[in-house]
Amino acid sequence: MKVIRARVLGYCMGVRRAMDMADAALLVSESPVYAMGPLIHNPQAMKTLTDRGLVVLDEETLPPDLSGASVIIRAHGITPRLEAALTNSGATLIDATCPRVKASQMKVRELCGTGYRVFLAGEKRHGEIIGIQGYAPDCIVAGDPVLAAAAAEKLFAEEPEARTALLGQTTISPDEYAAIAQAIGRVFPNLHVINTICRATGDRQDSLRELAARVDAVIVVGGRESANTRRLLAIARDKPAWLVESPSDIPGEITAYNTVGLCAGASTPDGLIDAVEQALCE
Repeated sequence: MKVIRARVLGYCMGVRRAMDMADAALLVSESPVYAMGPLIHNPQAMKTLTDRGLVVLDEETLPPDLSGASVIIRAHGITPRLEAALTNSGATLIDATCPRVKASQMKVRELCGTGYRVFLAGEKRHGEIIGIQGYAPDCIVAGDPVLAAAAAEKLFAEEPEARTALLGQTTISPDEYAAIAQAIGRVFPNLHVINTICRATGDRQDSLRELAARVDAVIVVGGRESANTRRLLAIARDKPAWLVESPSDIPGEITAYNTVGLCAGASTPDGLIDAVEQALCE
């Protein structure tokens, strides 16, 4: 079997930055180090941190007193309300929010502050979207063009003269984003569309498309909770394709293919990619 790697794969800038910040905190801190929710969406990467002492906090069971502790804000960001609660608990915050996500948070706050009704294209339960919503509680989340059209029509019935804007989850695909924008634009032709898609997401998706044209099957390496990894799997579906979180997930039927493409989500560590490639070659 021949294994060919995608041209671009693995950690993006925001994920590597968050992991580096966590590593530094664990090295120097003499007090407990916490993460507000999973720092990134990869179970293996998180295990390496929890094995070193990182404790993942849950918003629903937040300790009332975190005096002296360090709390790392996850790469997907959190709401201002939760940030205030952590500060009031006495914690020292380490903000590992991806700079691109932070830019979206600030932009949505600015737009809502100037009277726009904001649509968010993305997954309603995703940490990034939840965090951005915290800066603009009345924004409208639309996960697909059908939901976007229905939400736009509902808003039009209530506010036909509304000024509208659209921001997207940084990991949404350009095609998904364009389709959602088109659905809203049919109702609000003056929709202000802001490009918030991370270039790293597009680079990995484009690299996969190039790779898929050269191989018989595709293995996508990454966490099942990772939105950008799941989108890579969806793109790869033109060929036999599987998402694996570890070498043990590699399906037996992969041996039927002569050439296998290997790609990985933006939160997948290099060591895991290497381990899956080695297992395929063996």
